[in-house]
Amino acid sequence: MSQFVALLEKYSKPGPRYTSYPTAPYFHTGFTEADWIDEIKNTQDPARGLSLYTHIPFCDTLCYYCGCNMVATGDYSKASQYLGFLEQEMDRVAALTDSRRQVKQLHWGGGTPTYLNPTDIRRLMEMLRSRFNIAADAEMGCEADPRELTREHLVALREAGFNRLSIGVQDLDEQVQKSVNRVQPEELIHTVYRWARELGFSSINMDLIVGLPHQTVESFARTLDKVVPWAPDRFAIFGYAHVPWMKKHQKLINENDLPSFTTRLDLQQLIHERLGAAGYLNIGMDHYARPEDEIIKALESKTLWRNFQGYTTHKDCDIYAFGASSISQTPNCYMQNEKNLKRYQNLIGKGGLAVERGLKLTRDDQIRRDAINRIMCDLELDMPKFAAAWNIDFADYFADALADLPPLAADGLISLEPTRIVVSDIGRLFLRNIAMCFDGYLKQASQDQPRYSRTA
Repeated sequence: MSQFVALLEKYSKPGPRYTSYPTAPYFHTGFTEADWIDEIKNTQDPARGLSLYTHIPFCDTLCYYCGCNMVATGDYSKASQYLGFLEQEMDRVAALTDSRRQVKQLHWGGGTPTYLNPTDIRRLMEMLRSRFNIAADAEMGCEADPRELTREHLVALREAGFNRLSIGVQDLDEQVQKSVNRVQPEELIHTVYRWARELGFSSINMDLIVGLPHQTVESFARTLDKVVPWAPDRFAIFGYAHVPWMKKHQKLINENDLPSFTTRLDLQQLIHERLGAAGYLNIGMDHYARPEDEIIKALESKTLWRNFQGYTTHKDCDIYAFGASSISQTPNCYMQNEKNLKRYQNLIGKGGLAVERGLKLTRDDQIRRDAINRIMCDLELDMPKFAAAWNIDFADYFADALADLPPLAADGLISLEPTRIVVSDIGRLFLRNIAMCFDGYLKQASQDQPRYSRTA
């Protein structure tokens, strides 16, 4: 066993991905629509940017591995109706928003945003542009499923202003694709990629998944042999989380077909070595980018940030999220919309918002969130500067974290300097483990702790 695989095995344990802190399982229904309206009203700083997220839950077919909030349907009228409810929700939030605030980032996720036909892609973007002040240089990204996608869909996205595209590849092996009900030939994906390049998307990401049924190191190496030479700007390579107690459709996957834990570790080593050899840099965890990509520049300039869409180049933006299950964020609060599509539409149809749950952050939450974000995004934590910013005694406040860090330093994941905690190159793959040392909720003794996916 290589030293790399030994580290993966040692540190593979359940843990949050820290797209928020506190994490979503701690949101509660005691947070109400009135709380969210007050929060929006009280945080209208015209100099603070906005990030807009829109959730399109619809898909043509059900991918058995999917962990997202989605609805598989062939009835397109449901999407047309849904856009009407989105418009009502946007009206109510826009009425509370200072029109001088600039939208620095915009993202559509799902489900499958490209389930929308080209006409409705343009319609949805016009709904957003007519209500919010979208900056001319805004980072605008959309997730795309190559199946059922036409060139006209991508033309509509570009005309709407999108400059980033994330293509769901997952795996090119036919047996793997059939086992998860997502058959998409290599040539189809490559055609979509070529269209995106021809149309001028400035950054193209490809999503891959490890841990799917029938995957082997040899089969996934063949997938990498094909997609790496296409030279997308970024790769996001997620570990499949088999949670059939949460996602009932995952019971359609035969657990006996899933790769062993040892194979999954070998897959991680393969990815790290192959992408590194191809010139990609590891941003953190399972995200890789070419050296010239903006996200690498943000990492170097310490303007990288992390939210519910993953890594972003824009710090200091409030997130206003629209649609079923979407999550909004201010410095003080998180708010999640109703996840069930029918209930979401009923709440919006009654003239209000669709608040299902949320959380007001304590000062401790804010301090620990900042520490975790420094680790996840800056890859270092300057302890004196951090202590001064929050007016705390760092050694006293984080005595529990400092006690947990030396074993990680001994394994080379971090270096503990007199004034700094610095993540090593290999430590970037273990950011979740490092961040967990600062997580106050994980340290609470409770039988009701959330269940998380493994960190490796």
